[in-house]
Amino acid sequence: MTQAAVSYQVRLLEERVGHKLFFRTGGGVRLTDIGARIAPLLSGAFDTMEEAFRAVRQETESVLTISCTVSMAANWLAPRLGAFQVTRPSLAVRLQSQNQLVDFAREDVDVALRLGHGDWPGLTSHFVMRDALRAFASPAFLAAHPPIRSVDDLLRLPRISAGDEWWSVWRGCFDAAHIEDRPTPGLRLDSQIMEMQAIMAGHGIGLLNPLFWTHDIAAGRLVSVFGETVFDHRSYWLVYPEHTGTRPKVKAFREWLLAEAAREAASDPFGNYEYPAARA
Repeated sequence: MTQAAVSYQVRLLEERVGHKLFFRTGGGVRLTDIGARIAPLLSGAFDTMEEAFRAVRQETESVLTISCTVSMAANWLAPRLGAFQVTRPSLAVRLQSQNQLVDFAREDVDVALRLGHGDWPGLTSHFVMRDALRAFASPAFLAAHPPIRSVDDLLRLPRISAGDEWWSVWRGCFDAAHIEDRPTPGLRLDSQIMEMQAIMAGHGIGLLNPLFWTHDIAAGRLVSVFGETVFDHRSYWLVYPEHTGTRPKVKAFREWLLAEAAREAASDPFGNYEYPAARA
């Protein structure tokens, strides 16, 4: 701040108080009697403000808030977060599960895992994994219906969220776009968690990301009914505002998450963690 700007602010303060606060001497500037009475009170107020700001900064840096889609939070991220907590015991981790895109400017969130193409303006993005789809049913459902040998066979059977756009993506990967799909009225659910429960209850065939349900698949509660895993055109990305990337808590979580994805990729034969090909 320039000397002129300081002088202007002093004049405004003196006008507000109604008294001179400083007087000039041969050696510089000294407080008047009124100024000397006010100065300790103002210094105390500024110290209190600084202490409040310091407390807020410390609290902000001691808490990491993560926003993540419901299915990924429950079935992929949450089971792994304990390992991150071990590396940062002094950092409190809060996981918010929501399918809506978080607004970093309005919400108290540090990082998010988003499904998309990694091209959000103003955000730094790091690829984590591709979004995979595979058709599953329960053993009881398969025992009660004819064998499924083709896409056409599958489309004739009850499906969960049959009108969902993911079914068009799935059909397209099997060169089955020419097959007419007339979904019958049925359950329409808005999360993979609910769809998984409906599938296991025997209500129909549904599309799930196999990475989120490895234990149920291994236990035989979910059975792959036709074809291989197909990949959606979107992927999961770690994102945060461009100006926050150097914060210690953001840096620590980024390094841990990307290392975790790399570790999973080393034992994954299906390409779930391979960076997607550039879109046309």
